[in-house]
Amino acid sequence: MAHLLISAAHKSSGKTTVTLGLCAALRQRGIRVQPFKKGPDYIDPMWLSRASGRSCHNLDFYTMGREEILSVFVRHMAGADVGLIEGNKGLYDGLDLDGSNSNAALASLLGAPVVLVLDARGMTRGIAPLVLGYQAFDPDVRIAGVILNQVGGSRHESKLRTILEHYTDVAVLGAIHQDAGLQISERHLGLVPSNESVRAEEQIRHVAAAVASQVDVDRLIELAARAAMPTIPIPATIPPPAPDVRIGVARDSAFGFYYPGDLDALRAAGAELIEFSTLTATQLPCVDGLFIGGGFPETHMHQLESNAPLRAEVRTAIEGGLPVYAECGGLMYLARSIRWRDDTCAMVGVVPADVVMHERPQGRGYIRLKETGSGLWPLGPGGQIICGHEFHYSSLERLGDGLEFAYEVVRGTGIDGAHDGIILRNLQANYAHLRDVEGNRWAERFVAFVRRCRTGRAGSPVSASPGAPR
Repeated sequence: MAHLLISAAHKSSGKTTVTLGLCAALRQRGIRVQPFKKGPDYIDPMWLSRASGRSCHNLDFYTMGREEILSVFVRHMAGADVGLIEGNKGLYDGLDLDGSNSNAALASLLGAPVVLVLDARGMTRGIAPLVLGYQAFDPDVRIAGVILNQVGGSRHESKLRTILEHYTDVAVLGAIHQDAGLQISERHLGLVPSNESVRAEEQIRHVAAAVASQVDVDRLIELAARAAMPTIPIPATIPPPAPDVRIGVARDSAFGFYYPGDLDALRAAGAELIEFSTLTATQLPCVDGLFIGGGFPETHMHQLESNAPLRAEVRTAIEGGLPVYAECGGLMYLARSIRWRDDTCAMVGVVPADVVMHERPQGRGYIRLKETGSGLWPLGPGGQIICGHEFHYSSLERLGDGLEFAYEVVRGTGIDGAHDGIILRNLQANYAHLRDVEGNRWAERFVAFVRRCRTGRAGSPVSASPGAPR
């Protein structure tokens, strides 16, 4: 399996742009490229999926064991010619002192040659000790080459190449010159998602052209073929059963944070996924349950507010007992209102709280939750630990009294610093993003809950959607 890990010395070095361009450039050559992203990110994978034409899958030591990472990697590499793994932060950055969850650790696990993307702005001779230090820090990590980014021009590029050739044995695989057109717009949670960018395809083509002309793509393909991943059997692919429940998935430019593996797991559990837009649909599709993932409702709050018919229908459905799972942006949408800067817009109003946006993150990073026993589709009877992540600039104000919660927060912020997962009728809404992995097969449990609600066998209040088939 030919594959590479694209990393950097530090975050914001341009590795997403480089990986994006490589995905698109390889695809233009007719090469089937499979992208992966280290960590729990949503936005980078959305861009990489669009550029490659294949769903990008996350590889994350915090929520996945090493064997599961290997299994997911091998399964999704089936049918691909080359795999590109985009790292997060810097090559040796991670939670633990020993680096066991770093990008370097992932490269070692997968036997992936590493390509370092280096932001060369303002650098000349100083680039040599930087590269030498990265090579010496962990000799077991194979740094196959570097791609110089943000190069100031041909003279700057020539100096950098001469210095690296003189002081190091690392190959310079490309030099990408400064170009404002290569920058993807950013906002408070990072890059603007590809589902919001009206220029996404045009931007991908521009990045692909820049990478194809300034990076030795043929050499990269050769290096990828030298990957030395241990041989493990490809997991059997089990066809999903004929669906017997319908789950509506809010998917538009306001809500787009979904792991492809989670959606696959919902289908494997017997769900037909029906996508609908919270911005343009005036009524819910005929469904047995809803999944409203994360996104940026605050940047679309006027359009969400103006779609009063759908907001009213969502509220009526939830109050009538429709099973609903909402994460982060979905939680915000179901609250009474969203206030951002000096503006406030009404939302669905089923969660008794008002959302307030802040200048700084209110919850950020990995999270550990302990089940209270009140969850609607629990992992266990109570006390089970679930790992996930959160990244929200909003908080809930004027939260109603006497609410039940699915989780106690062991690490992280959640809704109030101590709890997460509001339970209201058959709704569970949390700030935490949870992933369907071996330690938490939530998709199968959620589908089973939806199925029980539809047939009227759940122990909690149940009802079908007003328009759902019976």
